[in-house]
Amino acid sequence: MNQKLKEKIMESLSAVLPITGIVLLISILLVPLELSTMFMFLTGAIMLVIGMGFFQLGAEMSMTPLGEGIGVQISKTKHIALIIAIGFGMGAIITVSEPDLQVLAQQVPSIPNTTLILTVAAGVGIFLAVAIVRILFQINLSVILTVLYIALIGMSFLVPKEFMAVAFDSGGVTTGPMTVPFIMAMGVGLASVRGDKNASSDSFGLVALSSVGPVLAVQILGYFFNPSEAAYTASSLADVVTTRDLLREFLFSMPPYVEEVFISLIPVAAVFFIFQLFTRRYQNRHVKRIVVGFGYTYIGLVLFLCGVNVGFAPVGSFLGKEIGAAGWRWLLVPIGMLIGYYIVKAEPAIQVLNHQVEGVTNGAVSAKDMNRCLSVGVSVSVGLAMLRVLTGMPIYWIVIPGYITALVMSRFVPRMFVGIAFDSGGVASGPMTTTFLIPLSIGACEAVGGNLMTDAFGVVALVALTPLIAVQIMGIRYQIVLSRPDTAAADRKVLPADDMVFDFEDDDIFDFEEDEEDGFE
Repeated sequence: MNQKLKEKIMESLSAVLPITGIVLLISILLVPLELSTMFMFLTGAIMLVIGMGFFQLGAEMSMTPLGEGIGVQISKTKHIALIIAIGFGMGAIITVSEPDLQVLAQQVPSIPNTTLILTVAAGVGIFLAVAIVRILFQINLSVILTVLYIALIGMSFLVPKEFMAVAFDSGGVTTGPMTVPFIMAMGVGLASVRGDKNASSDSFGLVALSSVGPVLAVQILGYFFNPSEAAYTASSLADVVTTRDLLREFLFSMPPYVEEVFISLIPVAAVFFIFQLFTRRYQNRHVKRIVVGFGYTYIGLVLFLCGVNVGFAPVGSFLGKEIGAAGWRWLLVPIGMLIGYYIVKAEPAIQVLNHQVEGVTNGAVSAKDMNRCLSVGVSVSVGLAMLRVLTGMPIYWIVIPGYITALVMSRFVPRMFVGIAFDSGGVASGPMTTTFLIPLSIGACEAVGGNLMTDAFGVVALVALTPLIAVQIMGIRYQIVLSRPDTAAADRKVLPADDMVFDFEDDDIFDFEEDEEDGFE
């Protein structure tokens, strides 16, 4: 086995084991699961681990160099209109390819799937273009985010309450496993050409702005569509008796994901070949590596989505319904917090973000620190989501004060942490959130007799909110540590955020190791 693939799979195993153990513990102590259901869950967990391993290696080999290359080329372009057109086109293409958006579109009533998908894609495209212009002209991210979130909060009072949670959810699902590696790498490529002291700080923020666009776009769509009834079909537990039944269930469930991921990757692969045709940026061995990376990405996403949807989602819905119907339903809050703390570690795009943050900041923010910080943030958000299910609390009671707090904090933390924080909010809400936490929330909401549109939906929005605050708190703490007079420069393991610069030339971005060293045959 490829040594790097083995390393990625082991990383995935350490990320998925905790959430698997929590579900097993709940099934022993609170909600007994039939053995057939348990084996379905464990098989899904195995597919999830292998899929995450393939995906992370594939994204590293294909999405990252492609995004960086396009970012570098855009930086050399002098025509603003062309830059905006490229940004819009790339944002729209990559969003239509996002599997999470397909899942959400199927669950939202009263809006045709294509209409919602195209609306969200347009929102991402417009704001990715804005994000690119911001980096090129070195516009302060905090100022832009403040203006946009003020507009977003103002519009939220005009949108039907049944639509508001879906609008905020759409901002979270658009930044998933397909979108994040590409957009984040594009930011690195854009900023690397500048080489000034704020380059690394400005390389973040593309995901943040790309997450705002869909919320505003769907809020505008809310004026034309007024969903009044929730048409949600809960995931059902498969009835398997033998190991053959188990194998048949996964094999018969896999073809839709094979087709879905293939269709999702076609536009991205087309962008790569067109980009290479016109720029000739990559050497033959780099092209080979990127093509192999697309293959790994494809295999990884198919296994991941099949494992999560077939093995994980039905268990999430069942646990939510059973706990919500029990006399100790308030245990949903601490159970949700525990699940939230560990489930974010299993998000494939989170690992891409954390390692990229660690690399770009020269170790100023380690992947371990980012994991811990995001886990705490998502734990709080899932606890709040379960509290909303039980009490019917309006989502804007949490979202509006939360975003105001995050925006105020952005004026006092290092620029780098503002971009990282708002990027992490979008990245934290990926396929694990969509396919496990949403069914958990909906199952509990059905059990307590709540309104699905107003009470169950919104969990993605809350998962995308709390990391904004958690990461900025980490930034404030980091700033305080650096400002201590007794901290000797020689003892510091990190560099001040505003002094970090990129230390490579354009061509070095693609200076991969030889294929033989990477274990390719």
